[in-house]
Amino acid sequence: MKSWLQSLKGSWAPAFTFLWIIIIAMQWVSFASELWLEETRALVLMTITMLALVKIVLPFRPWIEFIVKAAALFFILYRTLVSYSIIIPFGGVANRLDQFISNMSPYIWFSLIAWLVIEMVPLIVTTKQRILVFVGINIAALAVLDSFTPTVLWEEVAWIVFAGMGWLVTQHLQYFRQHYPQGWKHIRRYPYKIAANIAVIFALIIMAGVNMPEVQPALTDPYTAWTQRNSSTTAGISNGSGALNQRMNTASGYSRQDNRLGGGFNFDYSPVMTITTTQRSYWRGETKRTYSGTGWSDGGNDDQTLNDVPMTAELENTQETRHSTEQVVQTITMQNDQSYPVLFGAYSVQRVQSVDRDSRAEGLRWNPEQAELLWNPSSRRTAYPKTYTLVSHVPVIPEKELRTKTFNELYRKNKQEAYLQIPDELPRRVRDLAQNVTSTAKTPYEKVGLLQQYLQQNYAYTNNPDLSRKRSRDFVDAFLFEIREGYCDYYSTSLVMMARSVGVPARWVKGYAPGQQTFSDDATTGEGDENMSSYSVTNADAHSWAEVYLGEYGWVPVEATPGFDMPLLTEQEDSKNPEAPEVKDQPEPEQPEQNPQTDPEEGSKIHPVIIGSAAAILLLWAAYIVWRNRADIHFYLLRLRRGKPLTPDEKVVVETEHWLRYMRRKGFVRASHETLRESVDRWSLEVPEQASILHQLLGRFEQARYSPSSVTAEDWHMVRQQASLLHKEGWIKRWAGRKAATDQKDQD
Repeated sequence: MKSWLQSLKGSWAPAFTFLWIIIIAMQWVSFASELWLEETRALVLMTITMLALVKIVLPFRPWIEFIVKAAALFFILYRTLVSYSIIIPFGGVANRLDQFISNMSPYIWFSLIAWLVIEMVPLIVTTKQRILVFVGINIAALAVLDSFTPTVLWEEVAWIVFAGMGWLVTQHLQYFRQHYPQGWKHIRRYPYKIAANIAVIFALIIMAGVNMPEVQPALTDPYTAWTQRNSSTTAGISNGSGALNQRMNTASGYSRQDNRLGGGFNFDYSPVMTITTTQRSYWRGETKRTYSGTGWSDGGNDDQTLNDVPMTAELENTQETRHSTEQVVQTITMQNDQSYPVLFGAYSVQRVQSVDRDSRAEGLRWNPEQAELLWNPSSRRTAYPKTYTLVSHVPVIPEKELRTKTFNELYRKNKQEAYLQIPDELPRRVRDLAQNVTSTAKTPYEKVGLLQQYLQQNYAYTNNPDLSRKRSRDFVDAFLFEIREGYCDYYSTSLVMMARSVGVPARWVKGYAPGQQTFSDDATTGEGDENMSSYSVTNADAHSWAEVYLGEYGWVPVEATPGFDMPLLTEQEDSKNPEAPEVKDQPEPEQPEQNPQTDPEEGSKIHPVIIGSAAAILLLWAAYIVWRNRADIHFYLLRLRRGKPLTPDEKVVVETEHWLRYMRRKGFVRASHETLRESVDRWSLEVPEQASILHQLLGRFEQARYSPSSVTAEDWHMVRQQASLLHKEGWIKRWAGRKAATDQKDQD
């Protein structure tokens, strides 16, 4: 243990150097987190953290350190692949090892590159000049990315500047230690002074940066100019109504990835499909059940059975309602050349009537648990159908009956545990909020209704939420408590997780809103039904919502996004839900561009704890400066009071009063009948070690008060130095110990 502490003490400089490099590396991980998959980001972060811990806490020999790091790296890689369901371990050790080797690429390359970079930088960047160049290159690179991309990197640049300053301080102290060993031994006696000076400098820089006035830029940055010029251009297909991060400049449309929700989007009204149907509905696509904290994962769906779709045969639905349903026939005609992972239809599809007006249905798979009609990836040689006809059974919801059904009655036979999944990292306040909102409800149906009402009434709908307020890493937590505005993905995901928090199984669904009703000749055809209607669906109708499981009543869709009308069939009217708002088929119209509003917190993205710490350091530093110069301040106040500066004689008299008060506080009492000389003679006998200092101070006082010769400025400075020795020397403690021993002897 002692040798380990000694090695830690001797390797402080490399350890701190490694720490600053890790901080710089983490800023690049922060930038790349929006481009990488969640598992890649987690893997690189854990790899960097592991390298830091081994280097700082375990200063082994190089070859031992290499073995420890390699073993830790492979362990982290394996745990990450398992955690994100990239591999599902089963069988013996050999089988698991084979799984690991088969799936380690390309993830291992990210870890190895991160390791190589972290190890090479301290070997190359070894001088102050190289540190300045290295930090400058990083700052310049992030500045270019900040200017030419929509990514805001002010916080990352600030952290790199902080790490660069810390690195320079470490390098300076290391240089001083190597070249001036005697001076290093001296300053080691005052570590607190060194740390205090460094902390004050850092605090001054932080507070200066935070309090700089905000001014509008004289020139528009290149990215903003480019986006304004190309404002009519949309990029990519976003999640739901545009859920890729706002940094990606996305447009609305159906998502391909749901593992990272958030950001903003622009409405894209490009046509997707035309639907001729007997019943207005939400056009259901996929469902997800595993929430990761940032979005929805497919990992939880790997254990589900997929069946080939037989034409015109009844499709099995393991969770369909046992109560009455209404048959809905819909014919979907695609208006673009996109290929989607599913066929869209009203919930839930009962059979496939035709695909491209043909009796064949190659390339379709059926997921009975999720009621998804999948377009089989293995059959992509067949183009995505241009038109298809589906028959669905839409449940008729017995609202009055459901309001009375308790948890025990609904979930006695099947609790659907898989749809109660909540990540361990979900902040507690999300669960507490769900409990508080639903505290007055007794049944699952009532609890879901209260959650739906709460979300619709307390949060604003917008396609471009203000992400500068986001602090929490959890998507739901950030929406509910910080951003407090958003679009369908924010509302639907929050409803699912809040419902799960109160024990109601729920899942996330994405697809399309009904679209805009049109009038076409096709609406009068289709199995001779005169009640057929036609709807035009665009990318702006991409939508997400929730479904809750209510036992034998099956899965019931729930709309939490304000301004959207979900067509529901109920037993009361056999029509639309009477409690739903006025029909609003389209999302809210695109708002004209406005000048961004200044958020009070937007000017500074430094964590409040850091700002508070910097302010506290500066306050303590200011208090120390005042205390250190209290004598000069006192003289200055006396000068203001008298209207003229004090002479050296007067300063000596004032300083004498100061050190006499100090002596009195330490127990050296001056009797009322004693002159100052008599008191000093008595104190000199009690503490002979300081007799010389006391008599020198006495002599200068008598000269200033009684002698015709004046005290010079040099004499006054000497008095001040001698008085300061009374505070620094340990003679008071020695006198106190001697006095205690004398008192004990007298008692004996």
